[in-house]
Amino acid sequence: MEKHVAGSSRQGATPPSDTKRYFKIGEVAKITGVKPHVLRYWESEFRWMAPHKSRSKQRMYRQRDIDVILLLKRLLHEERFTIAGARKKLKELGIARAMETPPLDLGLDIDHLSRYRRIRDELRSIRALLG
Repeated sequence: MEKHVAGSSRQGATPPSDTKRYFKIGEVAKITGVKPHVLRYWESEFRWMAPHKSRSKQRMYRQRDIDVILLLKRLLHEERFTIAGARKKLKELGIARAMETPPLDLGLDIDHLSRYRRIRDELRSIRALLG
């Protein structure tokens, strides 16, 4: 199973430029692979996550904000935490320690994980046909 390193680039994520200080929500969405509406929803669920806003009320994310978003993505999507569970874990550990914590070992090797994803995708296709 692939090891997680905080701040490392992930599948579908492009590492941000070291020279840029602030990123708009569309740029953050491309960097993290998280859609803008999901980022806005996460801001409502995790109040401390809200980025600075410019005079024109645009969200302006810093590199630390991007790192936190990648941490939340890991907790919610890879480690399968609920919003409440992720909130509790972050409250218990603090963001800095949570970023250093390796991902949970779900006992799935790569073959089982890819098989699980194929089955999940097939079930979603069937549900789309029925619904």
